[in-house]
Amino acid sequence: MVQAARAFAKQGLEIHTGVGIAKVSGGTTASVEYTDAAGAFPFMANGRARALGDTTGMVKVLADARTDRILGVHILGPMASELIAEAVVALEFSATAEDIALICHAHPSLSEAMKEAALAVEQRALTL
Repeated sequence: MVQAARAFAKQGLEIHTGVGIAKVSGGTTASVEYTDAAGAFPFMANGRARALGDTTGMVKVLADARTDRILGVHILGPMASELIAEAVVALEFSATAEDIALICHAHPSLSEAMKEAALAVEQRALTL
């Protein structure tokens, strides 16, 4: 799905999944949608983004306030079309924000922003 998204990113692409719509546009924006409580983490605070010199944007995780189940993820910034795959898997398997927070994310990496955003759902981000 990610390779297909990359191939059509210049024109914009919507990928319909069992949980919603994964949208990729221009290779720098991606989202899987639904909404409720949110945690966000800016790429400005991510070491890899700083090393790449591209700190614009953020990762935002939307979760059910009662169950913590992930309802959606929005990514605006570097490698968004690559990072959205983790969110799609999480949605397909009904993961919680805590599930994402417990996964080991390499350091330094852009994917750490996904973990930090998941932690931020309960105001527990480590880097901010």
